[in-house]
Amino acid sequence: MRRFAVIAVACAAVYFLAIPFAFRGSPYILSVLTNAAIAAVISSGVWLTFAIGRINIAQGAFCMIGGYATAVLTTRYGVPFWICLPLSGLAAAAFGALIGWPLLRLKGVYFSMISLSLTEAVRLAFLNGGKLTNEASGIVGIPGPGAVSIAGIELIPAFDGSSPLPFYYLSALLLAGTLLALWRIMNCRIGWVFRSLRLNEELASSMGVNVAAYRVLAFSLSSFIGGVGGSFYAVYQQNIYPASYTVTDSMNYMLYCFLGGLDYVLGALVGAFTLVLSFELLHALQTYQTLIYAGIMILAMLLLPNGIISFPMFHGGRAASRGGGR
Repeated sequence: MRRFAVIAVACAAVYFLAIPFAFRGSPYILSVLTNAAIAAVISSGVWLTFAIGRINIAQGAFCMIGGYATAVLTTRYGVPFWICLPLSGLAAAAFGALIGWPLLRLKGVYFSMISLSLTEAVRLAFLNGGKLTNEASGIVGIPGPGAVSIAGIELIPAFDGSSPLPFYYLSALLLAGTLLALWRIMNCRIGWVFRSLRLNEELASSMGVNVAAYRVLAFSLSSFIGGVGGSFYAVYQQNIYPASYTVTDSMNYMLYCFLGGLDYVLGALVGAFTLVLSFELLHALQTYQTLIYAGIMILAMLLLPNGIISFPMFHGGRAASRGGGR
């Protein structure tokens, strides 16, 4: 545990200090890292549903809900982003709890197929949302985060768009906070209950566990994380459209978890950064980019079926980083 803490502090120092200093003059690299960090945040929510034994392919729907909630609140009602961020997560979580109660009774491929359809259903709902969502035109001109002051002291400056660093740091803080929260959840009683649901729901029920309530809790937390990620993206891109999130996005968030490793809290982070950065590095190949990208992903899954973190070089930190063991 102590070794893991030292490694975590070292990685945080590199990510918060060394990288911004080294690439302060490279907006493109900082933007790619920002996208990878938020993709990791959103995928971490999907990872949480894996912890209860469900394959969630609906995260794009909750990102869309969070993004549109922020877009509507900021552009039409003038609500500050810092309030919209948690509110968007709560809106997505409320929707997740509402539909999760009946849907989570399904298992295996049945739940997966319904969750896959959910992304498209939500997309169509926003596409036909009338004046509220501007239909296919979407919502543009979303204002950036404003300054935060207490007693006349400016704690957080306004994001004026002149530098990618503020969004880079915000994405890094969201990622760190999400991973810390998931690690804490998976190492307390709730986490042990989640793992018991993944192993055997009938046995957990016989021990007095309210299976339905815990399933909905996990799905709601996953939806909350997706809503927060969608809120960030909407402000970061300054727009959102019904086509901003598709079934492909939901599948990618799931694949990040598989590639990184389902047994580890850091699995979604490793998978997201590996695939997002790989895709950008292959950009120069143009025609063959997608083909090589898919080949790398398939090869990694064949050689490391338990994820990249299962590679022998990572075994030294196995016990400390494991959060959702089978």
